[in-house]
Parts: sequence; C-alpha cells; structure tokens
Amino acid sequence: MPVNLPMLLTWARIAMIPMVIGVFYLPPSVLPESWQNLVACALFTLAAITDAFDGYLARKYQMATPLGAFLDPVADKLMVCAALVVLLSLGRIDEFVALIIVGREITVSALREWMAYVGAAASVAVNWLGKAKTIMQMVAIPVLLFHDSVFGIPIAAIGTVLIYVAAALTLYSMLYYLRLAWPHLNSDPGR
Repeated sequence: MPVNLPMLLTWARIAMIPMVIGVFYLPPSVLPESWQNLVACALFTLAAITDAFDGYLARKYQMATPLGAFLDPVADKLMVCAALVVLLSLGRIDEFVALIIVGREITVSALREWMAYVGAAASVAVNWLGKAKTIMQMVAIPVLLFHDSVFGIPIAAIGTVLIYVAAALTLYSMLYYLRLAWPHLNSDPGR
C-alpha cells in the first residue's frame, strides 16, 4: 500500500470518525456537554479541512493512487453519515433531513457504479453542484455539533437553517445526476 501525505490525511479523516462519535459517550464528569460539543465540532472541522487538502495535494504532486481515489469519497460519506447519526440521536436534526442526505449518498453512489458498469461514468462525474452540496454540509454539520450560543448568537438556529439549505442542495444534486443518467437508465438493453 503506497503511503504518502494525501493518503495519510485520508486515513486520519477515517480515524476521526469514531472520535467525533465517542466524544458524546463520555460522561459529563469527564467532559462537560459544552466541551463535548466543542471537541466534536473541532474534530469534524479538522476532518473537513483534511478532505480539502488530500485531493488537492494528490493532484498537484501526482500522488493520486487507486486506493486513495476509492477511500476519499468513502471517508467523506462515512464522516457525514456518522455525524448525522450523532446529531439525530441528540435531537439536533430532523429525521427527514438525515434521510435526504444519507439517501442521496446511497443513490448517487449506486448510480455512479451503474454508470461505470455501462461505460458512461463521465456523465455523472462530480461537478460544481456536488461540491456546493458538500461545502454546505461541511459548514452546517460542525455548526450543529457546536450547538452552543456564542455571545448571544443562536448557533443552533443558524445550524438548523444551514442543514436545511444543505438538504435542499443535496436533493437537487441527486435529481440533477439522475436526470443526466436517465437516458442510460431508460435505454433498451438490447441495443
């Protein structure tokens, strides 16, 4: 297995997943709730930053590997889904929002796999809409993890608005990818 900086960043992001979740299992006598929120927010933010850098470094310095290309989106999806489960268990997001985001990830991953199988993967390649969705999720989730007010600013309310915007972008991007793939999904297999 090739080891380089982008790959180490990806593995670090994967390692942070149980840490973000585990923080909320610590008793308040060990880590008070406000500190749990802060630590989880900081870990998720650090993971999001590594996501921005690992792909950039791999492309810029020709360190891309097949394993890295596979693990990078898996790490992203695992991180987002794990955080959504935590937020759901804490009552900080609505079940419908979590279902939209997780459902989209499953649908688009399956769609990309199918499109690769039929030789049309380029038609559902990552584009600006998918990136906008990811950025909005990577902003909304740590805000919701932090949750506490700062100088009277209701961070939880801001996070709720941001996650609804993220869910709308998520749904729109899924429909966009499905529309691009529709000719391939609806074609006659005998032709």
